[in-house]
Amino acid sequence: MTKITRRKFLGLSALALPAALGVDARFIEPTSLRVTKFNLSGGGNCRFVHFTDFHHKGDVKYAAEVVRTINELAPEFVCFTGDLVEHERFATEALGFIQQIRAPVYGSPGNHDYWSGVSFPEFERAFAATGGAWLVDRTIVLPKHDLELVGMALRGIHAFTAPRASRQLLLLHYPEMANGLHDRRFDLILAGHSHGGQVRLPFYGALIVPHGVGRYELGYYETPGGPLYVNAGIGTYRIPLRLNCRPEVTVVTM
Repeated sequence: MTKITRRKFLGLSALALPAALGVDARFIEPTSLRVTKFNLSGGGNCRFVHFTDFHHKGDVKYAAEVVRTINELAPEFVCFTGDLVEHERFATEALGFIQQIRAPVYGSPGNHDYWSGVSFPEFERAFAATGGAWLVDRTIVLPKHDLELVGMALRGIHAFTAPRASRQLLLLHYPEMANGLHDRRFDLILAGHSHGGQVRLPFYGALIVPHGVGRYELGYYETPGGPLYVNAGIGTYRIPLRLNCRPEVTVVTM
């Protein structure tokens, strides 16, 4: 039997660790869905799910798992904050998965929803079929919760109307837009776009985030526009990797 010296063992371990991390980042973590819980201070009578950045590219098994996870959580309603697809050819399939969610789904657009070329009436029909709505610079009131949902487009300044309920929940895509709401404050802001950076290092955070994120890369923040929660997203963009940043479905209580 050949003996392995301590030096050889350490050398092999040094080679094996990056390989193991690479396998995890490419083949395991991108679809290792997690459920997180966010309780807004002072809340408690409204429970819903937030997810974002689906970036559906044809992985129907994973998409079905996302839908199944949301349905098993039995939320009162669901919020989606953009980037359903990158390419038009996947839109019909992705919108079909949205319609399988057994709760009203309220969505606002992300940059890829514009760039994909999918017509927004298709989004409107699919979200309406769940009992929810596609909110592009629109609001809707949920009387049961005395809650107004505001869906924000990506076109700079939004002409906010006077509040229509005692609480307002803002759905937007770019987290950094929470800094420019022109003295308007919301009870809660939900956003995506960052993907949490997809690759995060301990004690450092995201290696890189896209434009429009700023310091709001993942999780809870206080902003000039109100409390903000940035979801890590469901899919990946550009590089199909996730490391120390699993895809996320968030249960929100407010």
